[in-house]
Amino acid sequence: MQIFENPLREVWPELLQRPSFQGAELELKVQEILNQVKLDGDEAILSLTERFDGHRPTQLEVPAVEWQAAAASLDEDLKAAIDQAYANIRLFHQAQTSEVVKIETMPGVVCWRKSIPIQKVGIYIPGGTAPLFSTVLMLGVPAQLAGCPEIVLCSPSQHPAIYYAASKVGVTRVFRMGGAQAIAALAYGTSSVPQVSKIFGPGNQFVTLAKQIVNKEGVAIDMPAGPSEVAVWADHSANPVFVAADLLSQAEHGADSQVVLVSTDRDLVDRVVLEVAKQVVTLPRRALAEAALIHSKAIWFADPQDALDCVNAYAAEHLILALEKPDSVLDQITDAGSVFVGHFTPESCGDYASGTNHTLPTSGFARAYSGVSLDSFVKKVTFQEISPAGLQQVGPIVETMATAESLTAHQRAVRVRLDSLLTD
Repeated sequence: MQIFENPLREVWPELLQRPSFQGAELELKVQEILNQVKLDGDEAILSLTERFDGHRPTQLEVPAVEWQAAAASLDEDLKAAIDQAYANIRLFHQAQTSEVVKIETMPGVVCWRKSIPIQKVGIYIPGGTAPLFSTVLMLGVPAQLAGCPEIVLCSPSQHPAIYYAASKVGVTRVFRMGGAQAIAALAYGTSSVPQVSKIFGPGNQFVTLAKQIVNKEGVAIDMPAGPSEVAVWADHSANPVFVAADLLSQAEHGADSQVVLVSTDRDLVDRVVLEVAKQVVTLPRRALAEAALIHSKAIWFADPQDALDCVNAYAAEHLILALEKPDSVLDQITDAGSVFVGHFTPESCGDYASGTNHTLPTSGFARAYSGVSLDSFVKKVTFQEISPAGLQQVGPIVETMATAESLTAHQRAVRVRLDSLLTD
């Protein structure tokens, strides 16, 4: 990790920049994959799987009896852990439901809003080096609570924990495929894969870019997202062993992850950097973590206000407040995907089982985007009902405004109804 001392504010944008691996060449490759699937459907997916993964599947859909049997074979201890995580996540997201409230804005004018589940959603779970069954829970639980009738899961992984989590959250169909071609299949539909209305889930650069491209074409996605990241704001009270472990918990995700330490204690910065070097060599995913540390930063500020402003400027996916009095700054944290408060709140708990969702905005998008929630799986549809007496109240107002905007047909739609009331 590079150490920076009291950097001037004018250099913050460059200092806090995320590593970038995308380019025009990558976009052309992804667009080619999307076009191929759009044109040739299942055959394109089979051919691309053979090209990228070295094998050609006999079928894309995993029969329900197969993935349910695999789920049943899972180790009982892991089942119990998943069951408890599922319960915690469900409890937290259940609290996000809202009742329909009808508001009478004027006598006889009633308006309300109702949450309606998205009818078909797609969940993408990458294969890679880690079976992300936790993400099945994070995406599947709110989809289940929202009442989405069709939940389609795509993953190249055959890990039974993924299938067990899928069975818990009510996944309706499972497809064994990955990469940008899986995103294309969900976006456009094929003879085997149903087209969905919204796509959720993490992935590599190809998957992320594929989601961004289909989003431009009108397919909804969960959010702009990229490699994992964490910022830790630590003061003199922080335990360097804890802080180093937190930084490495994100660095081990992949070479393109980024971790940032912000501190007002210069000695702590040195101790954390040494502890990171000590712990990283013990990790099975050491090579990935070390690659991520190359573009990671440790920043010391003499002024706590600068530290606060810096973490807000970074707008981290995960922000850990390893502070003596974290409650004193909570109301001043404006930009972060998820905040972990105090010395005994590791980010890992949010990743798995505390209850909050771990699908969060990265790359600074936390300035404007929220993480996945129950709302991500519903549409908020407004309704209104106006009685004849209500139209006599609000109608003249609408006529005046429509006439001022030179929208005669709008005014007339009100006037013909008001006139009819005069003749009844």
